[in-house]
Amino acid sequence: MTESLTAFELLLQIDQRCRLLAADLPSQPTRQDSWSGIGFRLGEHWYVAPMGEVSEVLHEPRFTQVPGVKSWVKGVANLRGRLLPIMDLGAFFSAKEPGHELSTPRRQRRVLVVEHQEVFAGLMVDEVFGLQHFARDSLEPVPADEAPGPMSAFVEGCFQGEQNWRVFSPFAFVRSQGFMNIAV
Repeated sequence: MTESLTAFELLLQIDQRCRLLAADLPSQPTRQDSWSGIGFRLGEHWYVAPMGEVSEVLHEPRFTQVPGVKSWVKGVANLRGRLLPIMDLGAFFSAKEPGHELSTPRRQRRVLVVEHQEVFAGLMVDEVFGLQHFARDSLEPVPADEAPGPMSAFVEGCFQGEQNWRVFSPFAFVRSQGFMNIAV
């Protein structure tokens, strides 16, 4: 005669059987520590911004121009009830060194939204390539043969892939004096 098990005892038996069967499963290989960021292009250069430094990526929104500001300040857009200043990253750097102007049609341009301390701003770039993943230990210094440009103060190294992905820090950029000085 079989003994009637309580619900709790039945669950304990099922747990024991599952643990015995699971013991034979191969263990998962340890995942290599990876670094992820948002890939984007500005002119002919490829950059990647750390995931934690970009709040969201938008299509170029409609914006209203603001008088009395530098040419790289495109205007302000309404982003869900908040005023988002739109800054043309290419125009900002082309003012310091030609060759960084936006070079793509409007439909490809994107805005990287940065929210850091008291700054809420959108940085317009030529194109976004989504998430890029790299092995954390493959970060290298920027090659010495590359001439330091105006962006070098905000580049923290590079990852080699099909392209040379420079790590651009939006947080360092929005804290810079040049970024904060928008009045003409």
